[in-house]
Amino acid sequence: MNLTTQKKLAAKILKVGVNRVWIDPEHMEEVSRAITRNSIRALINDGVIKAKPVNGISSYRSKKNAEQKSKGRRKGHGSRKGAKKARTPKKQAWMSTIRSLRVVLKDMRANDEIDKTTYRKLYNMAKGGSFRSKSYMKTYAKDHGMLKETGE
Repeated sequence: MNLTTQKKLAAKILKVGVNRVWIDPEHMEEVSRAITRNSIRALINDGVIKAKPVNGISSYRSKKNAEQKSKGRRKGHGSRKGAKKARTPKKQAWMSTIRSLRVVLKDMRANDEIDKTTYRKLYNMAKGGSFRSKSYMKTYAKDHGMLKETGE
């Protein structure tokens, strides 16, 4: 039984798309006989023809992905947009490096591993970008005999 004409008429009357028109399967004969707008309107009033509710967009997938990202997943090379320096700017990297170096220098000075002049020399070298890490700075100080002799 072809009800395309009736569906089109009902869609126009209900102001919805054709796919949202629902026709009661028990009243198919009655609907097939309705060929005018008035007869379709009467069937709508009787509840034989109805508009289906609008489908919502489920947020399940997006919530799940957000949860995964909060755990640190889904951040591989394929998900990255922008350069390495755009994701963590050069300045941010520099700040974290220099702060850790300065903390180590202060600890070394407080523990009498280095004296004031050595502290200032290493501090200025760190400021100039001579050291890439804490361990590199400590190795440099040891190799150049800047550490105080302990236990003598």
